[in-house]
Amino acid sequence: MLDIKLIRENPDVVRDALRARQMDDSAVDVLGRLDERRRQILSEVETLKAERNTVSKEIGKMKDADARNAKIAAMREVGDKIKGLDGELREVDAELTSTLATLPNIPSDATPYGVDESENVVLNTVGEMPSFDFEPKAHWDLGPELGIIDFERGVKITGSRFYVLSGAGARLQRALIAYMLDLHMKQGYTEKYTPFMVKQETVFAAGQLPKFADNLYKDHEEDLYMVPTAEVPLTGYHMDEIFDEAELPKAYTAYTPCFRREKMSAGRDVRGIKRGHQFDKVEMYMYVKPEESQAAFEKMVKDAEETVALLGLPYRILQLCTGDLGFGATITYDIEVWAAGCNEWLEVSSVSNVGDFQARRANIRYRPEGSKKNQFVHTLNGSGMGLPRIMIAVMENYQQADGSIVVPEVLRPWMGGVEVISGQ
Repeated sequence: MLDIKLIRENPDVVRDALRARQMDDSAVDVLGRLDERRRQILSEVETLKAERNTVSKEIGKMKDADARNAKIAAMREVGDKIKGLDGELREVDAELTSTLATLPNIPSDATPYGVDESENVVLNTVGEMPSFDFEPKAHWDLGPELGIIDFERGVKITGSRFYVLSGAGARLQRALIAYMLDLHMKQGYTEKYTPFMVKQETVFAAGQLPKFADNLYKDHEEDLYMVPTAEVPLTGYHMDEIFDEAELPKAYTAYTPCFRREKMSAGRDVRGIKRGHQFDKVEMYMYVKPEESQAAFEKMVKDAEETVALLGLPYRILQLCTGDLGFGATITYDIEVWAAGCNEWLEVSSVSNVGDFQARRANIRYRPEGSKKNQFVHTLNGSGMGLPRIMIAVMENYQQADGSIVVPEVLRPWMGGVEVISGQ
């Protein structure tokens, strides 16, 4: 969440940021009026309370009963005014908070301007594209032919955009998750196993509400949300806490299934397992001091790169432009891998520096040494990686002419030594 002081003192910064994101900037004027009215009410209440305190002292010294009763009656009217203003203040506060919650983060100066995803910038491409002496197949053909992906029964069990992984397919997914978690621990992250359902306050703290309410799965009876990403519970993990400076940085990794309605992508990527309402992901998350924020971002990008590179997959790094930047991010690098069967680049990781945007929502601060004033931490998040897209790339890039799939060497310890996935 943005600091209201920023809107009060530098409204044009926020207006420019919204326009750069291709968004309407009228909320800035609304917030300005609400903030001004809030401060007016506080000033009026303070004046009335001061008057009441002064008169109350006078009443205690008055000997004339009639004059004292008149003063008491007048103070009742003052009390009623204060009560009315307090009620209006609550309404203004609620409207101010709800409006403020709709504003995205301010893009970093390093984030390039762009209207939409077509203007994202390719920073680097690494690795050689695979070549075949046969026509490579897409995973939606490879999987069923090998008996490791069952689309029909997934639809039968639940509906469209669901599938079942079987045998070596299920084991390959599990191997990828274990590989990523173990690698991230070597990179300095502490593994967390978090709940897959969280409270509304936790979802709000991570910046998912109110923006993405229509894409979240919710248990209305218990008022709990299924997690759309491990970023949400990892944000909530230190909600309303104050770190000592020496405790920072904190680096976590967690596996969760992720649940999203995908309403915003209706009609897109309907074939295969690339986009579904349920998928698995391993997340990286960091809490850092503001001055360490950029270095932490660079580390997380490097860690995500290593995760792909060790799998032997060609990949590229994109910097998102302002028009494609996520709601809470100030800067984002995406990592995409090449999938030879789909014949396209697939996003498998998105690494973002969120600044203090989530920390303000979640009230996460730290106590700088030698300072009496607590400061908000900066948070960063990154996929390390997202399934099933990384599995799609493994299947399609490591396929052989006979339809089998070579298991990347780094995954074999979690595959029981299986080197090739053949028909089941």
